[in-house]
Amino acid sequence: MMNPATLLRRATLCCMVFEILWHSGQGLNVCMSGSATSCEECILIHPSCAWCAQEGFGRVRCDLTQSLHIRGCKAQFIEFPSSQTSILKSNPLSTKGSAPSQNEVTQIMPQKISVSLRPGDQTSFKVQVRQVEDYPVDLYYLMDLSLSMKDDLVTIHNLGTKLTEEMSRLTSNFRLGFGTFVDKNISPFSYTEPKYQNNPCSGYKLFPNCVPSFGFRHVLSLTDKVDRFNQEVQKQMVSRNRDAPEGGFDAIVQAAVCKEEIGWRKEAFHLLVFATDDVPHLALDGKLGGLVNPNDGECHLDKNNENSASTQMDYPSLGLLGEKLAENNIYLIFAVTRRYYVIYKNYTALIPGTTVEILDMDSKNIIQLIVNAYNNIRSKVELTVSDQPEDISLSFTATCQDGQPLPGLRKCSDLKIGDTVSTAFQPHII
Repeated sequence: MMNPATLLRRATLCCMVFEILWHSGQGLNVCMSGSATSCEECILIHPSCAWCAQEGFGRVRCDLTQSLHIRGCKAQFIEFPSSQTSILKSNPLSTKGSAPSQNEVTQIMPQKISVSLRPGDQTSFKVQVRQVEDYPVDLYYLMDLSLSMKDDLVTIHNLGTKLTEEMSRLTSNFRLGFGTFVDKNISPFSYTEPKYQNNPCSGYKLFPNCVPSFGFRHVLSLTDKVDRFNQEVQKQMVSRNRDAPEGGFDAIVQAAVCKEEIGWRKEAFHLLVFATDDVPHLALDGKLGGLVNPNDGECHLDKNNENSASTQMDYPSLGLLGEKLAENNIYLIFAVTRRYYVIYKNYTALIPGTTVEILDMDSKNIIQLIVNAYNNIRSKVELTVSDQPEDISLSFTATCQDGQPLPGLRKCSDLKIGDTVSTAFQPHII
């Protein structure tokens, strides 16, 4: 049996051999296992690897930084890039949205960050968000004018005055706009027989007079003149389409992308209220009417402020709808009757930034519905990333009102106006 002294000598010898092998590069560390022949190849192996550019340094130049030092590579010749984050613009968060002295309302800080990432490595930075008080609000009311909405049209005749009174409690800078929709004026979606061209309700005993069907009509650009809103609403007449679904999603896209015509302000909270009592047509439904061209998501308002492409292309998909709303920072509120609540609730899961509220059959609860939806939206903050490169992975850690970090989360709820929360980002190259 081997005595303890012999065992100790052998153990010491093994440790010496291991240290020599580790530093001499015979395959025991990840940097030397890749046989890198250039600095670029070396850096890509692992974030711990460094490259020695010293002339005459030997065959193996890719190693751990400490190992390169031990092997005689001078510090100035060791290439070891690391991930870095630089803040380029960080204006302080605003406290009030409509302060006359503020040219620009700041709700997120910092505003501009430069990140240099080493492959396989990661860095982190924190973003703060605040829901400022008295933030400007643009609200565009998009109404279904199919025949079944005739009672609702009467109810909202003075909507502008009442809604402005309610919204004045939330913001001193409120503007209101109005648009309408029915459906594509082609068969089988609408009545196209000659006797129905001027009055599709002709012969309909319950409601004998209505206007021809249309896709989308922009009635009033966003304005703070409440009386004008009421006047335009009172001028409207319902129409009649043939099938149950409506062409409202066509109208939503137009209201979102026709920014100049609608009058969306850059520095304002954008609300699009979509009031209807039926389901919408979706992409591919247009083939029933011979429309094979997909919806292009572009603005097509003509001189009459109507969608000139309504009868030339298909209805939009949910994906296109969500994309255009996101591009233009628009929050969509589905105001729908109870019968179709579940259907639209399912749509909200597929269209980010969308909420749904139950509309009374005659729209008498529309004001409270809008206020509730606005408060609900403003009580939440969620950071999203657009145009994220495929080779960059992002992880998030939200810190909400209680100050406790929540790894994996990027949103906070139950916020009050003026609350400040933050999210830490950890980007790394895949």
